[in-house]
Amino acid sequence: MNNRIRYFLYLSASVFSLLLSFPASGEQADDRTLSPYFVVAGEGSPIEQFPLKETNVSVNIEGVIADVHVIQKYANEGDQPINATYVFPASTQASVHGMTMVIGERVVTAAIKERETAKAEFVAAKEQGKSASLLEQQRPNVFAMNVANIMPKDDVQIDLHYSELLIPTAGTYEFVYPTVVGPRYSNQPEVGAAETDKWVKSPYLPEGNVPPTSFNIAASISTGIPLQDLSCPSHKVDVQWTTSSNARMTLTPSGEFAGDRDFILRYRLTGKVIQSGLMLYQGDKENHFLLMVQPPERIKPADIPPREYIFVLDVSGSMFGFPLDTAKALIRDLIGHLRPIDKFNVVLFSGASVTMAPSSVPATAGNIDNAITLINAQRGGGGTELAAALRKAFALPAEEAFSRTVVVITDGFIAAEKETFELIQDNLGRSNVFSFGIGHGVNRYLVEGVAKAGMGESFVVTKPQDAPEAAARFRAYVESPLLTGIEVRFKDFDAYDVEPPKIPDLFAKRPLVVFGKWRGEPKGEIEISGLGATGSYLNVLDASKVEKMEPVGALRYLWARSRVARLSDFAAGTRHLEHKEEITSLGLGYSLLTQYTSFVAVLDTVRNTGGAAKNVDQPLPLPHHISNYAVGGGMVKTPEPELILLLFLIPLILAGCFIFRRRSRTVLFGILFVLAHCYLDFRKCCGTGPMSHKRTERMQEQGN
Repeated sequence: MNNRIRYFLYLSASVFSLLLSFPASGEQADDRTLSPYFVVAGEGSPIEQFPLKETNVSVNIEGVIADVHVIQKYANEGDQPINATYVFPASTQASVHGMTMVIGERVVTAAIKERETAKAEFVAAKEQGKSASLLEQQRPNVFAMNVANIMPKDDVQIDLHYSELLIPTAGTYEFVYPTVVGPRYSNQPEVGAAETDKWVKSPYLPEGNVPPTSFNIAASISTGIPLQDLSCPSHKVDVQWTTSSNARMTLTPSGEFAGDRDFILRYRLTGKVIQSGLMLYQGDKENHFLLMVQPPERIKPADIPPREYIFVLDVSGSMFGFPLDTAKALIRDLIGHLRPIDKFNVVLFSGASVTMAPSSVPATAGNIDNAITLINAQRGGGGTELAAALRKAFALPAEEAFSRTVVVITDGFIAAEKETFELIQDNLGRSNVFSFGIGHGVNRYLVEGVAKAGMGESFVVTKPQDAPEAAARFRAYVESPLLTGIEVRFKDFDAYDVEPPKIPDLFAKRPLVVFGKWRGEPKGEIEISGLGATGSYLNVLDASKVEKMEPVGALRYLWARSRVARLSDFAAGTRHLEHKEEITSLGLGYSLLTQYTSFVAVLDTVRNTGGAAKNVDQPLPLPHHISNYAVGGGMVKTPEPELILLLFLIPLILAGCFIFRRRSRTVLFGILFVLAHCYLDFRKCCGTGPMSHKRTERMQEQGN
């Protein structure tokens, strides 16, 4: 019997060691998937691996429109020509409508062309030895800059120009300039991947490595109404006041790298008013208008129906440490303020997902304590399979008496955004979906898109102490709508091409925003009607009494961008292909960067007569407070739930075999072999586990 026990223990230990040694899918399949990877600065690495030397941003806010210039300076300090690729972010609301390239004394204004045409021109110029630049949109908030034939000792300057509309919430205006693209989780095979997805395979500097590049930003604000509560929660800044309604904000010199987190500027106007009304722009070919109307005050209903909240919490590797700690603080506050008549559930996801209960439970003190205990136990590890977690959340049993709300809490570091939007839109009849982005460099495209697809609202929390305020705003938001059944009517004001064509219910306390075109003279009336908490709502504006507001030339770009966003940005799956022709026409007609149009600039002189050039992908810093776990480097493997279950079953199988006949050992080994094979197949299929292991600290072969 003792021999049997010893044999049993030996076999158990061997099987446990074997299964724990199975590599995560990232280790076996990274070379076949679009996964980010690490590079190491220094230690003999050539200086041309870091051609981007400076990024200088100039922001001019006039009224409700931000005019932004982004100047990127590249330099070749090596001894051979290089071709550089740099992936960088932008606001999802940005209307990029201009680009110039400067080499020495030569200035080339970029032309907007169809994406394939622009790429072909750029490739031809590169092969001919001409200096050229190409700006492409990979996502509505992710761009790729390609610069060809940067000669030794060259300084190349790229100037991007974009406009953005600032829409206040609860009287607070916010301008956000994202500085770095966070690493995206993807289990998509590299072979056959779409061109717009290949940027996901980007190089990153390990945590703590500061890139040899500088970032500076300066913002000027002119509102016409006295400013108050001007602040920058993301960076240390100096503020100079010209008048009570004019200020300039610059970064405080500190020696700290500022280009690894979103730059966030917030302000309010005296008396908490918002700049609303009608803005008109009269152009050579078309006239455009912008209508912003302040909503009625919210009056909380006395009797709010019972609600069911399903919290979908990201516990993947990129959430390790600070982001997950912030998410824990947020969800503890959200769950802790539920009413006893409410129900809730929690879905935790990384490579796999775990549900707290098979169906939602009442928000009693005991259930809330259990949920918080479960959440506190999370440490962050594995991939980011959001779609599977959402399917699990939508599939939970529902009660008709309860209004269901799904709350997604994540940093958004995944590449399959449109598939997520499609899944949410296909389940709209079951619940509304809200989103909380966590961290300093969240994927706002995904976070905002989840909310738009789910007819909800998005929130971004950059630090734990902001969690209570964000939770309070969410609770106020979901209690009752401000305005429903909204209609906009034009009387004697010849409006057309109005965006959006249908206005959704308004929950947040922010103005209604309507873009459009108009013909003839500025006359007639615009009526906005709806149903508010106290009854019917009606607001009438007289177009003939509109005062000229500057600058309004950007309205044409903002209108075109709003239409493109409706047609493509958050369109599920491949549905945007139905509008490819219209989106392309908008991009070409309004000189606008879109997924089907790109900017290309070519210096019409052959400078690289030798033809050879080194291809370099500009390494990116990890976002502030994001650890190496986001890319997977140096990560301790975190067992997924399916592995834990497998390890639990093995001793039972072993025990059963030893209780019975010796010959059953053959059956035992057969069972273990099948289980191991199924486990590996499952890992390969689901793509769970860290995104990158063997790529850590090695530079991948460069190339376009």
